[in-house]
Amino acid sequence: MKTLTALLYKEEDMYVAECPEVGTVSQGKTIEEALKNLKEATGLYLEEFPLKNERKTMITTFAVGESAET
Repeated sequence: MKTLTALLYKEEDMYVAECPEVGTVSQGKTIEEALKNLKEATGLYLEEFPLKNERKTMITTFAVGESAET
């Protein structure tokens, strides 16, 4: 069993879930549904394209000013 990362955000009336290690994306009306769908999509993806090199994902945050002027 592999432990992967899920990034979640709300887009209009749906929750979107992404797995950055694999690149799979799914959605659902609730967070739980989005995660369930992401788990299923990622499992199907990994059946076809197994991870060869496991890599540790690091997640951090950063701040950006409201204006993108340089």
